[in-house]
Amino acid sequence: MAAEPILSVEDLSVRIAGLHILQGVSFEVAPTGVTVLLGRNGVGKSTTLRAIVGLTPRNGEARGAVRMGAQSLLARPTHRLVRGGLGYVPEDRCVFAGLTVTENLRLAERRGTTPAYDKVFALFPELDRRGRQRAGSLSGGQQQMLAIGRVLLNDNRLLLVDEPTKGLAPKVVTEVAEVLERVAESVPVLLVEQNLAVVRRLASDAVVLSAGRVAWTGDARELLLETALTKSLLGVGSGEVHA
Repeated sequence: MAAEPILSVEDLSVRIAGLHILQGVSFEVAPTGVTVLLGRNGVGKSTTLRAIVGLTPRNGEARGAVRMGAQSLLARPTHRLVRGGLGYVPEDRCVFAGLTVTENLRLAERRGTTPAYDKVFALFPELDRRGRQRAGSLSGGQQQMLAIGRVLLNDNRLLLVDEPTKGLAPKVVTEVAEVLERVAESVPVLLVEQNLAVVRRLASDAVVLSAGRVAWTGDARELLLETALTKSLLGVGSGEVHA
């Protein structure tokens, strides 16, 4: 008997400024491991994550059903979703550039809980060493570590992580992938990622979007073995990116 999914998305449609971005998207996220959301640029991957976490723009509308376990998520305010254990690492990091690393982390603490600084600093020792440094002066890789570290301060039932290796140097890509691999041992992850080497390393299941709809779902490794299918769905052959 298959385990119940941690997240269920059913017939999710999103319109923004009159554009129909998502058109009836449905998929599930397994209660363990990494599920990757793939697709060419502009097909709605980030829009999907933002809709799940309640960040559809004010000039937009999200309809359908999104459930984390028995809890309905759509139309609930983002801060309540976060308190309920939904962690979100946005694309482009979104750190507070004028604040120090320590101040960025403190802002992420949840009331009534003990923040897991030991865990965060074990994963990212650089954050401990650079506590007094302003986030805006960090490298891109260090800012990504901070963005992930903020979320990991708290207990989460599910993590949504949007393009964590985008624009990073190869060495930092490997470091970020290693951290996500360790995190996924205890918390399920819904990951948007374009680097197929990272996908190959981390993902168990894959959901592929095309033109605002689900075009394929299944085993991530099986998808990457099918070069013609990968080329058709993603515009890149599975052999073109190496681990």
